[in-house]
Amino acid sequence: MTLLSPASIRAIPLTENATRILLEGIIDYAGLFPPAALTMPVAVRNYAHFRGSGSGWIIGRFVCPADALEQFSIAADVLLPRDSGAIPWRLTVTGSDDVASDLASINAFNQRHRICFDDRGAIADAYEVKAADVDSVFRIDAACPDTLATYVEVPLDTSPHEIDAMIEAISRTDCRAKMRTGGLVPQAFPRAESIVAFLQSCLAHRVPAKATAGLHHVMRGSYRLQNDDPLSTCPMYGFLNLFLAAALLAQGGSAASAVQLLRELNATSIEINDLHVRWRAPGTNCLFDRVLLQRVRQTVLTSFGSCSFTEPVDEWRALGFMQR
Repeated sequence: MTLLSPASIRAIPLTENATRILLEGIIDYAGLFPPAALTMPVAVRNYAHFRGSGSGWIIGRFVCPADALEQFSIAADVLLPRDSGAIPWRLTVTGSDDVASDLASINAFNQRHRICFDDRGAIADAYEVKAADVDSVFRIDAACPDTLATYVEVPLDTSPHEIDAMIEAISRTDCRAKMRTGGLVPQAFPRAESIVAFLQSCLAHRVPAKATAGLHHVMRGSYRLQNDDPLSTCPMYGFLNLFLAAALLAQGGSAASAVQLLRELNATSIEINDLHVRWRAPGTNCLFDRVLLQRVRQTVLTSFGSCSFTEPVDEWRALGFMQR
């Protein structure tokens, strides 16, 4: 399979520092989705603001349901870039049970924006869709064009063998994998062992992936669930824990160490400087250099979806990790 098309992730020069390599385009903005559940005009304005801010290099695609692409066009047209040489907004489209209808909506969207904006406004170049089983992976791949980066969601509430079977099937297509790492109830957060099994399979079968849900925070911790109960909390994964666990596995670390890193609560155990990221824990001293971080971002975990952009970015700054 083709790991990543050149348009899928910007190549980040290794002259950049470790923070830049790790965070470049990492957050796909999902403001339309719970718990934020913003209206389309508000989500679009937010995305335009984030994209133009000093932290704009951290934001990736705008996440939009297939059946809301027309609403996006109505809300976004006046904000889209039109100048020659402008970088278009990129969208990842979340699918429904009707793949053919989703693809028709994506094609119509791209055709309209190609005509109206001469390829400078917006492009839907990624698609996210659930697969119930191995057979559905192949049906999705057969329907999707090679030009569309297609992420197939793999359920984690199953056995490592079944996770591996799904990802092995994805490796025989031009698709990528996707995992859901949280939600609005405690039961939506998968076991750390299941996340590690997913990452190990992606590495073994050379399948790029993305994550979504429950990753508003930098570090693992117990946080309030954004639901109707103001007192409800549960342990949530930090996106830094997740990406560093992928890096640990990519350099040959054990599953047990990756689980330990996913569960790491202490931000002071993580050191980030220009050249590397280091994780120190009792009996552990792991160094992740820029070459490894680049490899992880390009071929293992390309991004994560979050309905908040400011929360993870502000936390990163508050922890003293931000470097320019």
